[in-house]
Amino acid sequence: MTRPNIVFVMSDDHAAHAISAYGSRVNSTPNIDRIATQGARLDAVYCTNSICTPSRATILTGAYSHVNGACSIYSEFDYRVPTFAEVLHDSGYQTALYGKWHLGVTPKANPQGFDDWRIFPDQGEYVDPLMYGPDGEERVEGYATDIVTDLSLGFLNAVDRERPFALLVHHKAPHRPWVPHPRHAELYPVGSIPEPETMWDDHASMSRVVQDVRMTLDDLTLADVKEPVPSDLEGDERWRERSSWKYQRYMRDYLQTIQAIDDSVGTLLDWLDAEGLAENTVVVYTSDQGFFLGDHGWFDKRLMFDESLTMPMLMRWPAEIEPGSHVEAMITNVDFAATFLDMAGESAEALPAQQGRSFRPLLRGETVEDWPQSMYYRYWEHDDPEHHAPAHYGVRTATHKFIHYYNDGLGTPGSSDRVMPSEFELYDLVADPAELTNVADDPSYAEIRRDLEAELARLQELYGDRPYEGPDTPRLDWSV
Repeated sequence: MTRPNIVFVMSDDHAAHAISAYGSRVNSTPNIDRIATQGARLDAVYCTNSICTPSRATILTGAYSHVNGACSIYSEFDYRVPTFAEVLHDSGYQTALYGKWHLGVTPKANPQGFDDWRIFPDQGEYVDPLMYGPDGEERVEGYATDIVTDLSLGFLNAVDRERPFALLVHHKAPHRPWVPHPRHAELYPVGSIPEPETMWDDHASMSRVVQDVRMTLDDLTLADVKEPVPSDLEGDERWRERSSWKYQRYMRDYLQTIQAIDDSVGTLLDWLDAEGLAENTVVVYTSDQGFFLGDHGWFDKRLMFDESLTMPMLMRWPAEIEPGSHVEAMITNVDFAATFLDMAGESAEALPAQQGRSFRPLLRGETVEDWPQSMYYRYWEHDDPEHHAPAHYGVRTATHKFIHYYNDGLGTPGSSDRVMPSEFELYDLVADPAELTNVADDPSYAEIRRDLEAELARLQELYGDRPYEGPDTPRLDWSV
């Protein structure tokens, strides 16, 4: 079989539970669902650092944040660490990337290994966005999602059919501030969107540092919900009604931006079908991380709860993947690069820094006896100025999750009143899949906690990540 083409579509902040192939209660995504129907739905894909820049760097390099240098959105991606795109390009693939990059804007941080690229500076804009590429920057008229789709079609129509291609279609949507295209303005009207069952979680058993995060629905701003809160909903005693009011407007716009992505996916799938290239083209749909959709009363991501941790991933490759198949094995974004290289007939050794492994055998329905039964997570940013999310690391298995918030010495810069000891959370994902009850201090879970602590230490040693050891440990500093 000739080497397959690869069309890798990635959105930003698209939660799996806002995709109907995953059973969404809030929207319908028929074109994204086509990938699952005609290919595979992966049910346990996790982000190892749930924020934009780190996840994208990990996907490209197959390495954890402490290896590729992109620990936070404020870090610089280490361009010296090779990417799967560079390997594919050097092996003869025609390559292109359009849309969100978010890995730096200096010449050294520009995309490497692409024949063509056009990207948004930083987060980008939804309407008439500024874009830049090899020839400089210009403002492009139109809607960002449609522009990225049109650039992608331009590349596809110009490819040499005698050589394989790898196209990265990286949408900025549905990232905040959620500006929909007018063609979707009638979808998901205010008042029609179901609230999640955990929306009124009181966080009573969670760590203090988690209770303090500023990611509640009531923290949504005027720029987020697009209209002033009615005067009769003001005041501390009306926070529940106000949160529901904000939820409906936030979710309306969030879901409408997703609909443009679904349109884009349909356009690309139709093109592949019409050109007779579907059989040997790998089509991937994912997001750089998950997102809270009112779950636990939150929006945004960062925390290790499943709504933030879980990445959607749907893959179609008719030449090899059985239609309608499911993959339940645990996969992380560290594994993506090795898998793409394996599909292209390249060795993962071409990326000397990569730490993942190919899950291609799982897509073929094979059983891999030594496949990992746990995954390692680390969120590096501590007490960032807007969200106040805590730094933490943890381990997830199929049945439990253990999280260590290593707070000591990590208070607000210049202040000592928030310095506090480490805190821990443990969730029984079988008895408590919604992660509502922290059992870290429950004596009946003492043995499980010891096992998970040992597994966390094993994974940190395996991946070479130095655990936090006190104020002298290198860390992000918001004062610089």
